[in-house]
Amino acid sequence: MSRILDQRILLLVISFSASLQSTTVLSEWKKCGDQECETAMSRVHATTDYLGPDCQYLNFKTGEEIMVYSKLSRKNENLWIGSKGKDFGYFPKDAVKVEEVFTVEEVEVLTKETDFLCLHGDKDTYE
Repeated sequence: MSRILDQRILLLVISFSASLQSTTVLSEWKKCGDQECETAMSRVHATTDYLGPDCQYLNFKTGEEIMVYSKLSRKNENLWIGSKGKDFGYFPKDAVKVEEVFTVEEVEVLTKETDFLCLHGDKDTYE
């Protein structure tokens, strides 16, 4: 019984470490409204339908409202990060129109690996 448990733990560790290595880092820097990236920067409306390539991206339809919390910088400056209801993810800035700006001051901070997690319900998944 102990041997089976040891094998399961080993498989779990191998699986988790393999998924960590496959996390896609889209940029090393992002701009936010505050140091913790908790303040909404703006409210935008989708000008087109958008379906992202994977679970890191926010999918939406034309006319939907999105709250923007940060913007990737230096690399992939065309990607913003925001939420629509309970959904959260990256989307191209060209697919939206800014309706209201909440903060004009932007703070540039380093991204973290957790910025690129895929969130499904209450569990985190690495892609």
